[in-house]
Amino acid sequence: MSNAAAAFARRYGPDVVLAVGGGSALDAAKLVGLLATHGGPLSRYYGENLVPGPSLPLVAVPTTAGTGSEVTPVAVVSDPERETKVGISSPYLIPTTAIVDPEFTMGAPRSVTAFAGIDALVHAVESFTAVEPEPSWDSTLPVFTGRNVFSDVMAPRAVELLGTSLAVAVDDPGNRRARQEVALGSLLAGISFGATGTHLSHALQYPIGAATKTPHGLGTGMLLPYVLQACLADAGAVERIAVVGGALGSTASTPDARARDAVSSIAALGRAIGVPASLEEIGITRRQLPQLAELASRSARLVAIAPIPAPPALLLDILEQAHAGSLTSCTSCTSRTSRTSRTERSDS
Repeated sequence: MSNAAAAFARRYGPDVVLAVGGGSALDAAKLVGLLATHGGPLSRYYGENLVPGPSLPLVAVPTTAGTGSEVTPVAVVSDPERETKVGISSPYLIPTTAIVDPEFTMGAPRSVTAFAGIDALVHAVESFTAVEPEPSWDSTLPVFTGRNVFSDVMAPRAVELLGTSLAVAVDDPGNRRARQEVALGSLLAGISFGATGTHLSHALQYPIGAATKTPHGLGTGMLLPYVLQACLADAGAVERIAVVGGALGSTASTPDARARDAVSSIAALGRAIGVPASLEEIGITRRQLPQLAELASRSARLVAIAPIPAPPALLLDILEQAHAGSLTSCTSCTSRTSRTSRTERSDS
């Protein structure tokens, strides 16, 4: 579709691309501008920093509140020749202008509101819990560099807005205040993860989404509690997740308790808006889990900025918990994470 649209754009010779729609439409518009300017095939741009220069100016007008694509440097591609979705990431893909009007989301169906909104929450949480960068300033920086002082401000506010208003927007779709807060939360989350990146929920969702053809936000929203549960094995991650718990309303007296409240609150929000509780509910079998873990491990950029070292064995542990729908303590995740050094992170 993007190739055909880009061919039309080259013939028409537009001065600007106007994208109106959800995240897939905005991503497609980014790719149209890219291909119309620099040519194909699209696969030559898979990965990071492979776009050679500016594309056509893009005005992005989202009609859903969730992807944040109107302010991010990434476009996600479904490639039928691969078993997982692929990202194209470049600062040149950031739209020139974003117009975010909550009125445009008023007609979104319940499921779109729910799954887009929970994905925005995942963006905020994963950008806030990403590792701090250790950039090499004498070489080209990656597009996504891990958490920073900017995301430290944006992400908790996004969590607070989405945690407060997402369920209201789903259950009362005409509630303009809820729609406004969800749209703002999604925008802030997009700005946050546009610099930091996301991590394990997204790495795991890419092959799961490709295998099940289920909405992206359904998968990331389902997976996030299990990812955070595994991260509780790391003391530094607990401190970050505790902040998330506080933004979601926890008044527990210790960081550990607030962090666990964050996990349970996110899981409860998911259930309230219709996110399945387990991989089994969306048709994933146990026999598929090792292959899914292996495919997820190939998303090296996402895995690298996770707050815990995440070799394929740990990704498999998370998937096993998610398949069983088990949010009890993950003993194997805890023991393996505590044994794995930061040196192993760099090897993965």
